[in-house]
Amino acid sequence: MPTPYRVGLIVPSSNVTMETEIPGMLHRREEIRQERFTFHSSRMRMQQVTADELARMDRDSDRCAAELSDAHVDVMAYACLVAIMAQGHGYHRESQERLERVAAENGAKAPVVSSAGALVEACQEMGARRVAVVAPYMKPLTKLVVDYIEAEGVEVTESVSLEVSDNLEVGCLNPHELPGIVRGMDLSGADALVLSACVQMPSLSAVQVVEDEVGLPVVTAGTATVRRILDVLHLEPVVPNAGRLLSGAGRIAA
Repeated sequence: MPTPYRVGLIVPSSNVTMETEIPGMLHRREEIRQERFTFHSSRMRMQQVTADELARMDRDSDRCAAELSDAHVDVMAYACLVAIMAQGHGYHRESQERLERVAAENGAKAPVVSSAGALVEACQEMGARRVAVVAPYMKPLTKLVVDYIEAEGVEVTESVSLEVSDNLEVGCLNPHELPGIVRGMDLSGADALVLSACVQMPSLSAVQVVEDEVGLPVVTAGTATVRRILDVLHLEPVVPNAGRLLSGAGRIAA
């Protein structure tokens, strides 16, 4: 009998990608492992990717954690990377601890992962000391993301801002354009490539394509989130065709 797991998703109200790419990866895993995943969402209002709106949205995350704990989920994923990173260096740890406390106080303890924490932890776990980054944000928000990553000990060698502020428009970006965007970047100083520093920016279909083309490990906010979900569930972090991070290959050779 397959082991069932309930995955709680804390979702920006305008996000249309988190509930497709994260389930998509875990359903791929169901083809090779004896587990089954169901997905349960609670939404926070957010339309424009601006610092003020992200801060307002983040304050709503406690309500989402309480709602999801009512369903006794096995893990919660807060997947809005920039909302966390815009609150200051190291905030992912504070956010995760607070939301876990909310769930525990509701009598349904569950681990909480965040795409922000997952991304920096993925780079660290792979041994990537230098990364190049593609982000959909306006340049000031991309700088916040870059600064946050670097504060966690990972150097950003180059970043590209696609400068889309409307979150629904971010969800409509074409992942098939990502290989061309990457070809215009200088990856010579990077150990790995962050192909999408945003869970709303579609990228899953391009991860393996770009990784095979550039010869570097490719990670996204989405693949990193799935890696952390599997880690906290004590499951082998393997998903087919989702890049080195989820291949079981381990650290980058020194």
